[in-house]
Amino acid sequence: MNFDETFRVTTPADSAREALGALRAEVSKAVVGQDAVVTGLVIALLCKGHVLLEGVPGVAKTLMVRTLSAALSLDFKRVQFTPDLMPGDVTGSLIYDAKTAEFEFREGPVFTNLLLADEINRTPPKTQAALLEAMEERQISVEGEARKLPDPFIVCATQNPVEYEGTYQLPEAQLDRFLLKLTVPLPPRDQEIAVLERHARGFDPRDLSEVKAVATAEDLAAGREAVSKVHVAPEVLGYIVDVARATRNSPSLQLGVSPRGATALLAASRAWAWLSGRPYVTPDDVKALARPALRHRVQLRPEAELEGATADGLLDGILASVPVPR
Repeated sequence: MNFDETFRVTTPADSAREALGALRAEVSKAVVGQDAVVTGLVIALLCKGHVLLEGVPGVAKTLMVRTLSAALSLDFKRVQFTPDLMPGDVTGSLIYDAKTAEFEFREGPVFTNLLLADEINRTPPKTQAALLEAMEERQISVEGEARKLPDPFIVCATQNPVEYEGTYQLPEAQLDRFLLKLTVPLPPRDQEIAVLERHARGFDPRDLSEVKAVATAEDLAAGREAVSKVHVAPEVLGYIVDVARATRNSPSLQLGVSPRGATALLAASRAWAWLSGRPYVTPDDVKALARPALRHRVQLRPEAELEGATADGLLDGILASVPVPR
């Protein structure tokens, strides 16, 4: 051990980065692979943002969020969104107490730190709108009275990209409230073999007793404060704006990125820079987060879809065309 290592001072931000960095290893005790998705979830927590997880059934979306909440020692609740789900089933409602002859508020599952909204596109717009207030305002209103939600609070919503029967497409206003849209891919062959080996040894996805809390809400708060101090040069700010404006001018898109989308890309880039150990944002950070931060905020023209274009492909083309600051 040299002199510098002996007298190195560890700040709360450094401890928080180390703790949050250990999450991927802890989540891997239950979920094989998906490191990029776990990192996206941590970025959302640091930015106080919400995440839309898209993947076919059986790729461990629910298990991943459950395991992350256990590794962070956060309160977790899950709601299965169905066509008959009512707003009060999510937010809570007033219940008449015959003993006191008064109405008392009974909290719904939204009063938690990590809410898993499973198959969110299967519930009617009225229930989606009730969740929208919670996502944007961090509060819910019942009978005209606003009730604050816990902090931290994020929504992790899932949807199936291949099955649309009996679903309600999420409106653009709600999609825009999600900080990131993360695609959960099917695992490669070696990882799928590892999944089967675990199950052959008796792994039970309902038992997360092996997962330990390696980070806390205090680490998350320290991380958020550190992220807010990450420097962003004017040239990088201009680069983010140029990328957003290029989506609005693309002939293949009928809806480009709004200013809210640009601020989401900025926030996610700062969180990624901090997790990478840098106190400043680089254009490469912006490029790395452009797909997850913007793919759900753009809308392709029908003719572009018929030609096989995708949001990710168009974003890649836009990133290649926008000049990168030196």
